[in-house]
Amino acid sequence: MEYGGNEFNLSAVFATVAEAIPDHTVVLWRGRRFTYAEMNSRIDGLAHYLIGQGMGCHVERTELGSHESGQDHLGIYLRNGNQYLETMIGSYRARVAPFNVNYRYVGEELEYLLRNAQAKALVYGAEFAPQVAAIRGELPHLTELIQVADDSGNPLLPGAVDYDTILTSPRPPEGMPVPSADDLFVIYTGGTTGMPKGVLWRQHDIFMSSMGGKPFGGGEPLTCYAELAERAKQAAGATSLLMVAPFMHGAGQWSAFYLITMGGLIAIPDDVDRLRPASALRLAERERLLSIPVVGDAIARPLLDEIEAGTYDLSGLVTITNGGAPLSPTVRDRLMEALPHVLLVDAVGSSESGTQMNMVAAKGDAAPPVFTPSEDTAVVAPDLTRVLVQGEGEGWLARRDLIPLGYLGDETKTAATYPTIDGVRWSIPGDRARALADGRIELLGRDSLTVNSGGEKIFVEEVERAVAAHPAVYDVVVVGRPSSRWGSEVVAIVQLVDGATTTDAELAAVCEERIARYKVPKVFLRTGNVVRSPAGKADYRWAKSLATSVVETPSTSATV
Repeated sequence: MEYGGNEFNLSAVFATVAEAIPDHTVVLWRGRRFTYAEMNSRIDGLAHYLIGQGMGCHVERTELGSHESGQDHLGIYLRNGNQYLETMIGSYRARVAPFNVNYRYVGEELEYLLRNAQAKALVYGAEFAPQVAAIRGELPHLTELIQVADDSGNPLLPGAVDYDTILTSPRPPEGMPVPSADDLFVIYTGGTTGMPKGVLWRQHDIFMSSMGGKPFGGGEPLTCYAELAERAKQAAGATSLLMVAPFMHGAGQWSAFYLITMGGLIAIPDDVDRLRPASALRLAERERLLSIPVVGDAIARPLLDEIEAGTYDLSGLVTITNGGAPLSPTVRDRLMEALPHVLLVDAVGSSESGTQMNMVAAKGDAAPPVFTPSEDTAVVAPDLTRVLVQGEGEGWLARRDLIPLGYLGDETKTAATYPTIDGVRWSIPGDRARALADGRIELLGRDSLTVNSGGEKIFVEEVERAVAAHPAVYDVVVVGRPSSRWGSEVVAIVQLVDGATTTDAELAAVCEERIARYKVPKVFLRTGNVVRSPAGKADYRWAKSLATSVVETPSTSATV
């Protein structure tokens, strides 16, 4: 196939690997092994269908602003499965821009997302057919519905086509378009603190930044498809991962493509409606999987609980990589105790920046999170006037070079997040950080999640780490709420380990060992379940609502 220039596009990346190692397995799910060649054929069929419906690229990148798209958009409203990757790559092959849809969205949230993206097509699981039916009349631009059969029993919606029937669509008579490195990779942010935003990347840039174009942790980047083919041949079948994180999260997509560039295997647990640790770990044991990517405690802790309670041979496991949400010190130490042979790596990145920094965890390390940055990551001054030198102190975590174009349809927000400093364009999504004298960077937290209490700025992630260090704490989210005394006060919403009890004084004492006293929560609220997204990220809107619903007292301890 034609690959369209010297830079990389994601359709050609997959096709190159499929041609190099056609008979190796790329996805294992529910007992079925999809080879690279088989999946590539299915991808072709889906791309042929989309082209046949008149979808594709209508305005080239050179004619567009950084916040604009010239491609048709396709929403992926699916749980994990081979269909997710096929839909992504098939869309790229047709020069259609796919985007992730949070499968928890219903009603107004779902309608907002599809309207914001101006989605022309939607690939959705049959289980979500009622949600799609409820809003389709409000979305005249949504003309193509593709339904993936599942165990729900929901019939095909009127006007929709069955996913499996389009996978053998013939090549269009007029031929196929040649994908471009300028074609879009679109990832919607989770919207845990505001409405979701569509981040626009050039495919070459996201591939080099976070999807295998550059080796994780350093090394020489790929320069051509021939090098990619050779890498896949050399490593074919040697790498594998357990995909417990959702593909709808950027980290899941990045991990999957990284494995693909290595000619690796992506094993998906049979149950994708929720994490079932025993089943997932038996899969890891049976296939001797090398890696498990997790998203903070929400995914790591259930797996860890099962590892400690069961008998699993995980001697084949080499790495656990965490990203998207922090691991608490307690969970990190327990992981290293349960799996002493495994390398535990924390990675920092975001939809708006790609992967930026990493840290190899050390047991018993209660220090602030300090990371080794990539060569294109730095800390810029609080007023955005210059790049800080080593040891100069606090500012904004930033990245240059391989960064997004901007936010879909939002020129103002694009300019604010991607400013130019001394002639260089930077991505500054809003994380505060400190430039250390040894060249490393201490991550402080997202500025939008800070609490200004008594004149002091408090980063909620720092407080969350401190509270989570108590062994009775299963999960915690920290927010601020109005206070007549402090202006705002820090509130910790705590989910305890089943059967565990602890007092506010005990929680506060653990915090005081790790953070300054003014940062210790003024209020501890107990809850039966901390609400998080399927990707494991805290829902701060829910937490804020819960915290403000409890009447302020001089010292509040309550179960909510």
